[in-house]
Amino acid sequence: MKGVQPQRAPAAQRREAPLRIGLSARILHQPPPEMGFRNKVLQYLEQSIAHWIMGQGALVFMVPTIEAGSRIQRARVTMRDYVHALDGLVLQGGADVSPSSYGEEPLRPEWCGDRVRDLYEIDLLWEFVIQQKPVLGICRGAQLINVAFGGTLVQDIPSLAAGAIRHYDRDAYDEHSHEITIEPGSRLARLFPGIERANVTSIHHQAVKSPGNGLVVEAHAADGLIEAIRWTGSSHVVGLQWHPEFQQGEPSRFLDGAPVLLEFLDKARERRGAEPAPEVKFAGRRPI
Repeated sequence: MKGVQPQRAPAAQRREAPLRIGLSARILHQPPPEMGFRNKVLQYLEQSIAHWIMGQGALVFMVPTIEAGSRIQRARVTMRDYVHALDGLVLQGGADVSPSSYGEEPLRPEWCGDRVRDLYEIDLLWEFVIQQKPVLGICRGAQLINVAFGGTLVQDIPSLAAGAIRHYDRDAYDEHSHEITIEPGSRLARLFPGIERANVTSIHHQAVKSPGNGLVVEAHAADGLIEAIRWTGSSHVVGLQWHPEFQQGEPSRFLDGAPVLLEFLDKARERRGAEPAPEVKFAGRRPI
């Protein structure tokens, strides 16, 4: 009928806008020639982790690097702009963290890691912390969190960690697993009531050595290597050494990753509904 305006649904019945979760980019600096990207750098994400997040109703946006030497003018597009538009950050797995990012030299050339990605992700991580939006790190992401907070890593578990169990199997890859022990009284223990030990995927040859400033350990492997960390500061920052996104559909075999992801998304939802956060002040300097 002319002049009749459609009625809006009551606020309580309106669908909440999906959370917008940033996913850090993997970087392929020298793609194989057969891929057809001659002299180009590729930035990409791994499908499983994107689908794991999307499975809880969140939107996923891969965040590309912003480099001073690129065609992007930093005065026009900044990390602050990106983080302002997003509700949370997931740091995905991938290449080694460079020992130079935590003040060491690589003991072997193949352990030199990706310093470019380190700097990009640390910049991204700190901007999320400053804006007090949650961060979840997976595998390399947990190691990156530790380094960003001033911690160090074991460059190679088999050769440098005496008595270590196997944490990486080239042939088994994401079928390889081991048991972890959850620290009693930790937030992780509260997420998994009644579960002290559980099986998780393991695809890494580096690990957290000394935890960074303000980080507490929430899980260990049987050999004592650190498997989960959490920041005790003013915003939500959690790192898992295992890959919960590879464990979907196998709850009887692996520790269910949903409680950790849901906690992260709940923190993002709380932050979205809160007043603008004051800038976080740090007692020490940023490590990088």
